[in-house]
Amino acid sequence: MQRIPVYVVLPPRLLLLDIAGPLEVLRRANQMQSAAYFDVHYIGPSASLLTSISLTVTGIEPLPDVVSDDTWIVLAGDVEEILGTAAPSPADAKADLVAESTIVKWLRETIQPGHKLISICSGALLAARAGLLDGRACTTHHSCCSELAKLAPAAKVLDNRLYVEDGNCYSSAGITTGIDLMLHLVGELIGQINAVAIARYLVVYLRRGGGDPQLSPWLEGRNHMHPAVHRVQDAIAADPTRSWSLAKLARMVGVSNRHLSRLFHEHAGMGFLDYSNRLRLALARELLSQTRLDMERIAERAGFSSARQLRRAWRRLHETAPRDARAAP
Repeated sequence: MQRIPVYVVLPPRLLLLDIAGPLEVLRRANQMQSAAYFDVHYIGPSASLLTSISLTVTGIEPLPDVVSDDTWIVLAGDVEEILGTAAPSPADAKADLVAESTIVKWLRETIQPGHKLISICSGALLAARAGLLDGRACTTHHSCCSELAKLAPAAKVLDNRLYVEDGNCYSSAGITTGIDLMLHLVGELIGQINAVAIARYLVVYLRRGGGDPQLSPWLEGRNHMHPAVHRVQDAIAADPTRSWSLAKLARMVGVSNRHLSRLFHEHAGMGFLDYSNRLRLALARELLSQTRLDMERIAERAGFSSARQLRRAWRRLHETAPRDARAAP
């Protein structure tokens, strides 16, 4: 099992939801006993701090001198930056400034190219002050975009995205979008099926990306709450090359063929055969872009009976030919 260190940097006036949501994603991922385990540490300049909802967080570890190359660094946001809350006392303001400067100095001296930098909400401002967003595309809470652009003039600030990925640098638009970003990261590491399961557990929609206009076939049709349809989708997604029949799937969830067909159309927005073919086409696209297999072998591995059947299914969803996917970078 791959063990991934995750250091969550807590600024003064922490917006609690910035970490509570994304870290629940990692906690659930750990419970699933997947191929990765997230070893989470909460770090900062102070051993305790008062959060946005007047709850004091304690037991915060000091900022480490060294972090391993495979570490994820999560930068949480500051409620003052996005909500303009009442100004703290002069003494508190001075202490906050010192704490933020300490974090920025630590980031500047510690973060290396191999680290995965993940900013939630206004946490991007700390990354910008440390010079870590120069030359990068990034985003932050809509109320902070102009400030981010001033702090990082060499960055490309995108103000209309849920989250932005640029190399090993990830940034989210704010607050609950940290959940979207973490689901995306977990899906990349342990599979979209697991990310879907976590999203269902958290009762949130799973969105592929703020700037991606095309929904991933692995996520399409999953933004509903019907347990029987989800169970059928899980079975198909776990083995999309299998020859699934409506009768077999209906027996699995204890309903009639006709009732399952109606439920699937109602909640997934398509028939189960269409859903199955979309997953098979996603597999075929991956094989086209990542291998030099001929079309017959790709069709076989993706669950189609022939290259002709693959091309016929492909034309229903794509304007271009399969060979264009092979030529894509």
